[in-house]
Amino acid sequence: MAREFPFYCAGEWRTSDQRFEVKNPYNDEVIGVTSFATEQDYEDAVTAAESAFEEMRRLGTYERVQILQKLTDGLTAREDEITRMIAQEAGKPLRDARAEAARGVFTFQTAVEEAKRIGGEVIPLDLMASSAGRFGITRRFPIGPIAGISPFNYPLNLALHKIAPAIAAGNTIVLKPPTRDPLTMLLMAEILADVGLPKGAVSVMPMDRATGDRLVTDDRFKLLSFTGSPAVGWDMKNRAGKKKVVLELGGNAGVIVDADADLEFAANRIRTGAFSYAGQVCISVQRAYIHRSRFEEFSHKLVEQIQAMKIGDPLDEATDLGPMIDDKAAQRTEEWVNQAVAEGAKILTGGKAEGRFFQPTVLTDARRTSFVCSREAFAPLVNLFPFDEFEDALTEVNDSVFGLQAGVFTGRLEHALHAFETLEVGGVMINDIPTYRIDHMPYGGVKDSGLSREGLRYSIEDMTEPRLMVVNRIG
Repeated sequence: MAREFPFYCAGEWRTSDQRFEVKNPYNDEVIGVTSFATEQDYEDAVTAAESAFEEMRRLGTYERVQILQKLTDGLTAREDEITRMIAQEAGKPLRDARAEAARGVFTFQTAVEEAKRIGGEVIPLDLMASSAGRFGITRRFPIGPIAGISPFNYPLNLALHKIAPAIAAGNTIVLKPPTRDPLTMLLMAEILADVGLPKGAVSVMPMDRATGDRLVTDDRFKLLSFTGSPAVGWDMKNRAGKKKVVLELGGNAGVIVDADADLEFAANRIRTGAFSYAGQVCISVQRAYIHRSRFEEFSHKLVEQIQAMKIGDPLDEATDLGPMIDDKAAQRTEEWVNQAVAEGAKILTGGKAEGRFFQPTVLTDARRTSFVCSREAFAPLVNLFPFDEFEDALTEVNDSVFGLQAGVFTGRLEHALHAFETLEVGGVMINDIPTYRIDHMPYGGVKDSGLSREGLRYSIEDMTEPRLMVVNRIG
Protein backbone atom coordinates (compact mmCIF):
# COMPACT_ATOMS: atom_id res chain seq x y z
CA MET A 1 0.00 0.00 0.00
CA ALA A 2 1.31 3.44 -0.93
CA ARG A 3 2.33 5.74 1.88
CA GLU A 4 -0.10 8.46 2.93
CA PHE A 5 1.29 12.00 3.00
CA PRO A 6 -0.74 14.49 5.04
CA PHE A 7 -0.27 18.17 4.27
CA TYR A 8 1.04 20.77 6.70
CA CYS A 9 -1.54 23.42 7.53
CA ALA A 10 -1.29 26.07 10.25
CA GLY A 11 1.21 23.98 12.22
CA GLU A 12 -0.87 20.79 11.98
CA TRP A 13 -0.85 17.66 9.83
CA ARG A 14 -4.14 17.23 8.00
CA THR A 15 -5.84 15.23 5.28
CA SER A 16 -9.07 15.76 3.37
CA ASP A 17 -11.49 13.62 1.41
CA GLN A 18 -10.06 15.11 -1.83
CA ARG A 19 -7.40 12.44 -2.10
CA PHE A 20 -5.16 11.86 -5.10
CA GLU A 21 -2.36 9.52 -6.07
CA VAL A 22 1.09 10.72 -7.09
CA LYS A 23 2.66 8.52 -9.77
CA ASN A 24 6.14 8.01 -11.15
CA PRO A 25 6.18 9.42 -14.71
CA TYR A 26 8.54 6.62 -15.78
CA ASN A 27 6.31 3.63 -14.95
CA ASP A 28 3.09 5.01 -13.40
CA GLU A 29 3.92 3.38 -10.07
CA VAL A 30 1.97 5.00 -7.24
CA ILE A 31 4.56 6.62 -4.99
CA GLY A 32 2.23 8.07 -2.41
CA VAL A 33 -1.24 9.38 -1.67
CA THR A 34 -2.02 12.87 -0.45
CA SER A 35 -4.99 15.22 -0.60
CA PHE A 36 -6.01 18.72 -1.53
CA ALA A 37 -6.52 21.31 1.17
CA THR A 38 -10.15 22.32 1.61
CA GLU A 39 -11.49 25.86 1.69
CA GLN A 40 -11.45 25.68 5.49
CA ASP A 41 -7.85 24.47 5.51
CA TYR A 42 -6.94 27.41 3.30
CA GLU A 43 -8.68 29.85 5.62
CA ASP A 44 -6.98 28.32 8.66
CA ALA A 45 -3.57 28.55 6.98
CA VAL A 46 -3.95 32.21 6.05
CA THR A 47 -5.34 33.17 9.46
CA ALA A 48 -2.45 31.34 11.13
CA ALA A 49 0.07 33.06 8.82
CA GLU A 50 -1.32 36.46 9.84
CA SER A 51 -1.13 35.56 13.52
CA ALA A 52 2.33 33.98 13.28
CA PHE A 53 3.67 37.04 11.49
CA GLU A 54 3.30 39.04 14.68
CA GLU A 55 5.76 36.62 16.29
CA MET A 56 8.01 36.13 13.23
CA ARG A 57 8.56 39.85 12.73
CA ARG A 58 9.87 40.15 16.29
CA LEU A 59 12.31 37.25 16.17
CA GLY A 60 15.89 38.30 16.69
CA THR A 61 18.38 37.80 13.91
CA TYR A 62 20.04 35.04 15.94
CA GLU A 63 16.71 33.22 16.23
CA ARG A 64 16.03 33.31 12.48
CA VAL A 65 19.61 32.17 11.84
CA GLN A 66 19.17 29.26 14.27
CA ILE A 67 15.98 28.18 12.52
CA LEU A 68 17.59 28.32 9.10
CA GLN A 69 20.64 26.40 10.35
CA LYS A 70 18.35 23.67 11.71
CA LEU A 71 16.67 23.51 8.30
CA THR A 72 20.09 23.21 6.65
CA ASP A 73 21.03 20.37 8.98
CA GLY A 74 17.65 18.67 8.65
CA LEU A 75 17.74 18.67 4.87
CA THR A 76 21.35 17.47 4.89
CA ALA A 77 20.38 14.52 7.10
CA ARG A 78 17.57 13.51 4.74
CA GLU A 79 19.25 14.45 1.47
CA ASP A 80 19.34 10.89 0.09
CA GLU A 81 15.67 10.30 0.89
CA ILE A 82 14.60 13.54 -0.75
CA THR A 83 16.86 12.88 -3.76
CA ARG A 84 15.09 9.59 -4.37
CA MET A 85 11.68 11.21 -3.99
CA ILE A 86 12.54 13.88 -6.58
CA ALA A 87 13.67 11.17 -9.01
CA GLN A 88 10.54 9.13 -8.45
CA GLU A 89 7.79 11.71 -8.56
CA ALA A 90 9.34 14.16 -11.03
CA GLY A 91 10.98 11.55 -13.29
CA LYS A 92 14.27 13.42 -12.91
CA PRO A 93 17.45 11.39 -13.49
CA LEU A 94 19.04 10.48 -10.19
CA ARG A 95 22.18 12.52 -10.81
CA ASP A 96 20.09 15.63 -11.49
CA ALA A 97 17.86 14.93 -8.48
CA ARG A 98 20.93 14.63 -6.28
CA ALA A 99 22.18 17.96 -7.61
CA GLU A 100 18.83 19.58 -6.81
CA ALA A 101 18.86 18.29 -3.24
CA ALA A 102 22.41 19.58 -2.79
CA ARG A 103 21.33 22.96 -4.13
CA GLY A 104 18.49 22.95 -1.61
CA VAL A 105 21.03 22.61 1.18
CA PHE A 106 23.04 25.45 -0.34
CA THR A 107 19.91 27.60 -0.56
CA PHE A 108 19.35 27.25 3.18
CA GLN A 109 23.06 27.79 3.90
CA THR A 110 22.95 31.01 1.91
CA ALA A 111 19.78 32.10 3.72
CA VAL A 112 21.63 31.63 7.02
CA GLU A 113 24.25 34.13 5.90
CA GLU A 114 21.86 36.57 4.24
CA ALA A 115 19.68 36.71 7.36
CA LYS A 116 22.72 38.20 9.12
CA ARG A 117 23.15 40.89 6.49
CA ILE A 118 19.72 42.50 6.34
CA GLY A 119 20.80 46.02 7.16
CA GLY A 120 20.25 49.60 6.20
CA GLU A 121 22.22 52.77 5.76
CA VAL A 122 22.86 56.20 7.17
CA ILE A 123 21.90 58.99 4.77
CA PRO A 124 23.22 62.56 5.14
CA LEU A 125 20.26 64.89 4.74
CA ASP A 126 22.00 68.22 5.24
CA LEU A 127 22.47 68.77 1.51
CA MET A 128 20.48 72.02 1.77
CA ALA A 129 20.71 74.71 4.42
CA SER A 130 17.10 74.06 5.38
CA SER A 131 18.06 70.47 6.37
CA ALA A 132 21.00 71.40 8.54
CA GLY A 133 21.44 69.09 11.52
CA ARG A 134 19.47 66.23 10.05
CA PHE A 135 20.42 62.71 8.99
CA GLY A 136 18.46 59.62 8.04
CA ILE A 137 18.64 55.95 9.02
CA THR A 138 17.00 53.18 7.00
CA ARG A 139 16.09 49.64 8.08
CA ARG A 140 14.33 46.88 6.21
CA PHE A 141 11.21 45.41 7.80
CA PRO A 142 9.34 42.20 6.84
CA ILE A 143 6.23 42.86 4.77
CA GLY A 144 3.86 40.16 6.07
CA PRO A 145 2.32 36.89 4.88
CA ILE A 146 3.55 35.64 1.50
CA ALA A 147 1.81 33.38 -1.02
CA GLY A 148 4.11 31.00 -2.88
CA ILE A 149 3.34 28.82 -5.91
CA SER A 150 6.13 26.53 -7.12
CA PRO A 151 6.49 24.40 -10.30
CA PHE A 152 7.01 20.70 -11.00
CA ASN A 153 10.44 20.84 -12.64
CA TYR A 154 12.39 21.66 -9.45
CA PRO A 155 9.96 20.47 -6.76
CA LEU A 156 12.40 21.13 -3.92
CA ASN A 157 14.73 23.98 -4.73
CA LEU A 158 12.35 26.39 -6.44
CA ALA A 159 10.00 26.06 -3.47
CA LEU A 160 12.88 26.73 -1.09
CA HIS A 161 13.65 29.92 -3.02
CA LYS A 162 10.35 31.17 -1.61
CA ILE A 163 10.44 29.64 1.88
CA ALA A 164 14.08 30.32 2.83
CA PRO A 165 14.11 34.09 2.14
CA ALA A 166 10.66 34.46 3.72
CA ILE A 167 11.99 33.00 6.98
CA ALA A 168 15.26 34.95 6.73
CA ALA A 169 13.31 38.21 6.39
CA GLY A 170 10.89 37.42 9.24
CA ASN A 171 7.81 36.73 7.13
CA THR A 172 5.31 33.89 7.04
CA ILE A 173 4.36 31.90 3.94
CA VAL A 174 1.66 29.63 2.55
CA LEU A 175 3.10 27.45 -0.21
CA LYS A 176 1.20 25.59 -2.90
CA PRO A 177 3.56 22.87 -4.19
CA PRO A 178 3.08 21.41 -7.69
CA THR A 179 0.20 18.95 -8.00
CA ARG A 180 2.22 16.53 -10.12
CA ASP A 181 5.00 16.12 -7.57
CA PRO A 182 4.03 17.54 -4.16
CA LEU A 183 5.55 14.79 -2.00
CA THR A 184 9.06 16.21 -2.00
CA MET A 185 7.87 19.36 -0.26
CA LEU A 186 5.63 17.37 2.08
CA LEU A 187 8.79 15.56 3.19
CA MET A 188 10.44 18.95 3.54
CA ALA A 189 7.48 20.07 5.65
CA GLU A 190 8.38 17.35 8.17
CA ILE A 191 11.69 19.15 8.63
CA LEU A 192 10.00 22.56 8.78
CA ALA A 193 7.67 21.28 11.51
CA ASP A 194 10.60 20.43 13.78
CA VAL A 195 12.81 23.55 13.83
CA GLY A 196 10.98 25.85 16.24
CA LEU A 197 9.05 28.08 13.84
CA PRO A 198 6.01 29.86 15.28
CA LYS A 199 2.88 27.79 14.70
CA GLY A 200 1.44 28.67 11.29
CA ALA A 201 4.56 30.44 10.04
CA VAL A 202 4.82 28.00 7.13
CA SER A 203 2.04 25.93 5.56
CA VAL A 204 2.67 23.50 2.69
CA MET A 205 -0.58 22.41 1.06
CA PRO A 206 -1.54 20.91 -2.30
CA MET A 207 -4.61 22.72 -3.58
CA ASP A 208 -7.04 22.29 -6.41
CA ARG A 209 -7.22 25.04 -9.00
CA ALA A 210 -10.03 27.00 -7.37
CA THR A 211 -8.53 26.98 -3.89
CA GLY A 212 -5.03 27.73 -5.14
CA ASP A 213 -6.36 30.66 -7.13
CA ARG A 214 -7.30 32.36 -3.88
CA LEU A 215 -3.59 32.83 -3.18
CA VAL A 216 -3.55 35.25 -6.12
CA THR A 217 -6.48 37.44 -5.15
CA ASP A 218 -6.38 37.29 -1.33
CA ASP A 219 -5.45 40.76 -0.05
CA ARG A 220 -4.17 39.35 3.23
CA PHE A 221 -1.01 38.33 1.40
CA LYS A 222 1.50 41.10 0.88
CA LEU A 223 3.49 39.37 -1.86
CA LEU A 224 2.78 36.66 -4.44
CA SER A 225 5.79 34.68 -5.63
CA PHE A 226 5.02 32.50 -8.66
CA THR A 227 7.28 30.33 -10.77
CA GLY A 228 5.68 28.80 -13.84
CA SER A 229 4.37 29.49 -17.31
CA PRO A 230 4.23 33.03 -18.75
CA ALA A 231 0.53 32.91 -19.65
CA VAL A 232 -0.46 31.88 -16.14
CA GLY A 233 1.97 34.26 -14.45
CA TRP A 234 0.93 37.41 -16.28
CA ASP A 235 -2.74 36.60 -15.73
CA MET A 236 -2.01 36.28 -12.01
CA LYS A 237 -0.35 39.69 -11.98
CA ASN A 238 -3.44 41.23 -13.53
CA ARG A 239 -5.58 39.80 -10.74
CA ALA A 240 -3.25 40.16 -7.76
CA GLY A 241 -4.51 43.52 -6.57
CA LYS A 242 -2.21 45.72 -4.49
CA LYS A 243 0.22 43.05 -3.34
CA LYS A 244 3.75 42.81 -4.69
CA VAL A 245 4.21 40.21 -7.42
CA VAL A 246 7.40 38.31 -8.25
CA LEU A 247 7.23 36.30 -11.46
CA GLU A 248 9.85 33.78 -12.59
CA LEU A 249 8.49 32.65 -15.93
CA GLY A 250 9.64 30.96 -19.12
CA GLY A 251 11.92 31.53 -22.05
CA ASN A 252 13.37 30.17 -25.27
CA ALA A 253 16.97 30.73 -24.30
CA GLY A 254 19.52 31.57 -26.96
CA VAL A 255 23.23 30.81 -27.06
CA ILE A 256 25.92 32.09 -29.44
CA VAL A 257 28.97 30.07 -30.51
CA ASP A 258 31.53 32.52 -31.89
CA ALA A 259 34.07 31.77 -34.60
CA ASP A 260 36.90 31.23 -32.12
CA ALA A 261 34.93 29.20 -29.54
CA ASP A 262 36.12 25.84 -28.20
CA LEU A 263 33.63 23.67 -30.09
CA GLU A 264 34.11 20.52 -28.04
CA PHE A 265 33.45 22.40 -24.82
CA ALA A 266 30.56 24.40 -26.30
CA ALA A 267 28.88 21.30 -27.76
CA ASN A 268 29.16 19.45 -24.45
CA ARG A 269 27.71 22.35 -22.48
CA ILE A 270 24.91 22.94 -25.00
CA ARG A 271 24.02 19.25 -24.88
CA THR A 272 23.69 19.62 -21.12
CA GLY A 273 21.76 22.87 -21.43
CA ALA A 274 19.29 21.58 -24.01
CA PHE A 275 18.56 18.13 -22.60
CA SER A 276 18.90 18.21 -18.81
CA TYR A 277 15.64 17.02 -17.29
CA ALA A 278 14.30 16.42 -20.81
CA GLY A 279 14.49 20.14 -21.55
CA GLN A 280 11.83 20.89 -18.92
CA VAL A 281 13.79 23.86 -17.59
CA CYS A 282 12.87 27.50 -18.21
CA ILE A 283 16.49 28.34 -19.11
CA SER A 284 16.93 25.27 -21.31
CA VAL A 285 18.91 26.00 -24.50
CA GLN A 286 16.32 26.20 -27.28
CA ARG A 287 18.11 28.33 -29.91
CA ALA A 288 21.81 28.11 -30.79
CA TYR A 289 23.53 30.47 -33.23
CA ILE A 290 26.85 29.17 -34.56
CA HIS A 291 29.33 31.06 -36.75
CA ARG A 292 28.91 29.81 -40.30
CA SER A 293 32.59 28.81 -40.57
CA ARG A 294 32.10 26.35 -37.67
CA PHE A 295 28.49 25.35 -38.23
CA GLU A 296 28.98 21.93 -39.85
CA GLU A 297 31.72 20.91 -37.43
CA PHE A 298 29.69 22.01 -34.43
CA SER A 299 26.52 20.28 -35.66
CA HIS A 300 28.42 17.02 -36.09
CA LYS A 301 29.95 17.22 -32.60
CA LEU A 302 26.63 18.02 -30.97
CA VAL A 303 24.75 15.20 -32.70
CA GLU A 304 27.55 12.77 -31.87
CA GLN A 305 27.35 13.68 -28.19
CA ILE A 306 23.57 13.47 -28.14
CA GLN A 307 23.49 10.03 -29.70
CA ALA A 308 25.73 8.78 -26.90
CA MET A 309 23.18 9.79 -24.24
CA LYS A 310 21.43 7.05 -22.27
CA ILE A 311 17.64 7.31 -22.13
CA GLY A 312 15.82 5.32 -19.47
CA ASP A 313 14.86 4.83 -15.83
CA PRO A 314 15.51 7.96 -13.74
CA LEU A 315 16.62 5.75 -10.85
CA ASP A 316 19.45 4.31 -12.95
CA GLU A 317 22.65 6.20 -12.13
CA ALA A 318 23.70 5.99 -15.80
CA THR A 319 20.55 7.65 -17.18
CA ASP A 320 21.07 10.99 -18.89
CA LEU A 321 17.52 11.66 -20.05
CA GLY A 322 14.31 10.47 -18.43
CA PRO A 323 10.65 10.80 -19.36
CA MET A 324 8.72 14.00 -19.76
CA ILE A 325 6.28 14.80 -17.01
CA ASP A 326 3.29 13.24 -18.81
CA ASP A 327 2.04 11.82 -22.12
CA LYS A 328 0.60 15.15 -23.20
CA ALA A 329 3.99 16.86 -22.94
CA ALA A 330 5.64 14.30 -25.20
CA GLN A 331 2.81 14.27 -27.73
CA ARG A 332 2.56 18.03 -28.10
CA THR A 333 6.35 18.25 -28.56
CA GLU A 334 6.13 15.82 -31.47
CA GLU A 335 3.31 17.88 -32.96
CA TRP A 336 5.43 21.05 -32.74
CA VAL A 337 8.40 19.34 -34.35
CA ASN A 338 6.22 17.94 -37.15
CA GLN A 339 4.81 21.40 -37.74
CA ALA A 340 8.31 22.86 -37.97
CA VAL A 341 9.34 20.16 -40.45
CA ALA A 342 6.26 20.86 -42.57
CA GLU A 343 7.44 24.50 -42.67
CA GLY A 344 10.91 23.51 -43.90
CA ALA A 345 12.92 22.47 -40.83
CA LYS A 346 15.29 19.51 -40.99
CA ILE A 347 15.84 16.98 -38.20
CA LEU A 348 19.48 16.07 -37.55
CA THR A 349 18.58 13.62 -34.81
CA GLY A 350 15.54 12.64 -32.78
CA GLY A 351 12.11 14.10 -33.47
CA LYS A 352 9.84 11.36 -32.16
CA ALA A 353 7.88 10.59 -29.02
CA GLU A 354 8.29 7.12 -27.58
CA GLY A 355 5.52 6.93 -25.05
CA ARG A 356 6.34 9.47 -22.36
CA PHE A 357 9.89 9.85 -23.63
CA PHE A 358 10.85 12.30 -26.35
CA GLN A 359 14.00 11.68 -28.29
CA PRO A 360 16.64 14.41 -27.84
CA THR A 361 16.14 16.47 -30.98
CA VAL A 362 18.27 18.82 -33.07
CA LEU A 363 16.63 20.93 -35.78
CA THR A 364 18.08 23.17 -38.49
CA ASP A 365 16.44 25.53 -40.99
CA ALA A 366 13.41 26.10 -38.78
CA ARG A 367 11.41 29.25 -39.38
CA ARG A 368 11.92 31.88 -36.72
CA THR A 369 8.16 32.03 -36.34
CA SER A 370 7.77 28.29 -35.73
CA PHE A 371 6.56 27.38 -32.26
CA VAL A 372 9.80 25.49 -31.58
CA CYS A 373 11.71 28.76 -32.09
CA SER A 374 9.40 31.56 -31.07
CA ARG A 375 7.72 30.10 -27.98
CA GLU A 376 8.83 28.04 -25.00
CA ALA A 377 8.98 24.36 -25.99
CA PHE A 378 9.90 23.08 -22.50
CA ALA A 379 11.14 19.93 -24.20
CA PRO A 380 14.40 18.19 -25.20
CA LEU A 381 15.00 20.03 -28.45
CA VAL A 382 17.37 22.65 -29.79
CA ASN A 383 17.37 24.68 -33.01
CA LEU A 384 20.66 25.44 -34.77
CA PHE A 385 21.20 28.51 -36.97
CA PRO A 386 24.35 29.78 -38.73
CA PHE A 387 25.39 33.43 -38.55
CA ASP A 388 27.99 35.50 -40.39
CA GLU A 389 28.46 38.57 -38.19
CA PHE A 390 28.44 38.63 -34.37
CA GLU A 391 26.05 41.57 -34.42
CA ASP A 392 23.57 39.46 -36.41
CA ALA A 393 23.67 36.75 -33.74
CA LEU A 394 22.92 39.28 -31.00
CA THR A 395 19.96 40.55 -33.02
CA GLU A 396 18.66 37.00 -33.44
CA VAL A 397 18.87 36.24 -29.73
CA ASN A 398 16.99 39.46 -28.97
CA ASP A 399 14.29 38.58 -31.53
CA SER A 400 12.11 36.99 -28.86
CA VAL A 401 9.29 37.96 -26.56
CA PHE A 402 11.34 36.35 -23.77
CA GLY A 403 14.48 37.53 -22.03
CA LEU A 404 15.54 35.22 -19.22
CA GLN A 405 19.20 34.30 -19.77
CA ALA A 406 21.57 33.90 -22.72
CA GLY A 407 24.95 32.29 -23.30
CA VAL A 408 27.94 33.39 -25.42
CA PHE A 409 30.94 31.18 -26.20
CA THR A 410 33.72 33.46 -27.37
CA GLY A 411 37.41 34.15 -26.93
CA ARG A 412 37.06 37.86 -27.63
CA LEU A 413 36.63 40.19 -24.67
CA GLU A 414 35.09 42.88 -26.86
CA HIS A 415 32.41 40.41 -28.00
CA ALA A 416 31.71 39.38 -24.42
CA LEU A 417 31.30 42.99 -23.29
CA HIS A 418 29.22 43.90 -26.33
CA ALA A 419 26.92 40.94 -25.68
CA PHE A 420 26.53 42.00 -22.04
CA GLU A 421 25.54 45.51 -23.11
CA THR A 422 23.26 44.43 -25.98
CA LEU A 423 21.39 41.26 -25.04
CA GLU A 424 17.93 41.92 -23.62
CA VAL A 425 18.00 39.32 -20.87
CA GLY A 426 18.32 39.06 -17.12
CA GLY A 427 21.71 37.34 -17.26
CA VAL A 428 24.48 36.78 -19.81
CA MET A 429 26.68 33.70 -19.33
CA ILE A 430 30.07 34.09 -21.04
CA ASN A 431 31.60 30.79 -22.18
CA ASP A 432 28.69 28.94 -20.67
CA ILE A 433 25.08 28.05 -21.33
CA PRO A 434 22.06 30.12 -20.28
CA THR A 435 21.03 27.10 -18.20
CA TYR A 436 23.71 27.93 -15.63
CA ARG A 437 22.48 29.04 -12.22
CA ILE A 438 23.87 29.11 -8.71
CA ASP A 439 21.39 29.95 -6.02
CA HIS A 440 22.83 33.14 -4.54
CA MET A 441 23.07 35.01 -7.86
CA PRO A 442 20.32 37.37 -9.05
CA TYR A 443 18.10 35.27 -11.26
CA GLY A 444 15.17 36.45 -13.34
CA GLY A 445 14.19 37.90 -16.68
CA VAL A 446 12.79 40.78 -18.67
CA LYS A 447 10.06 41.07 -21.29
CA ASP A 448 7.66 38.10 -20.99
CA SER A 449 10.10 36.17 -18.80
CA GLY A 450 9.08 37.80 -15.56
CA LEU A 451 9.42 40.49 -12.91
CA SER A 452 12.08 41.05 -10.26
CA ARG A 453 14.84 38.60 -9.25
CA GLU A 454 15.29 35.54 -7.11
CA GLY A 455 18.49 34.57 -5.32
CA LEU A 456 18.39 34.88 -1.54
CA ARG A 457 19.58 38.47 -1.12
CA TYR A 458 17.38 39.69 -3.97
CA SER A 459 14.29 37.84 -2.77
CA ILE A 460 14.78 39.28 0.70
CA GLU A 461 14.71 42.78 -0.81
CA ASP A 462 11.27 42.03 -2.30
CA MET A 463 10.09 40.49 0.98
CA THR A 464 11.02 43.53 3.05
CA GLU A 465 10.21 47.24 2.94
CA PRO A 466 12.73 49.99 3.67
CA ARG A 467 11.68 52.37 6.42
CA LEU A 468 13.31 55.74 7.02
CA MET A 469 13.87 57.50 10.32
CA VAL A 470 14.95 61.15 10.15
CA VAL A 471 16.85 62.54 13.12
CA ASN A 472 17.03 66.26 13.79
CA ARG A 473 19.87 67.17 16.10
CA ILE A 474 18.51 69.97 18.21
CA GLY A 475 20.78 72.58 19.72
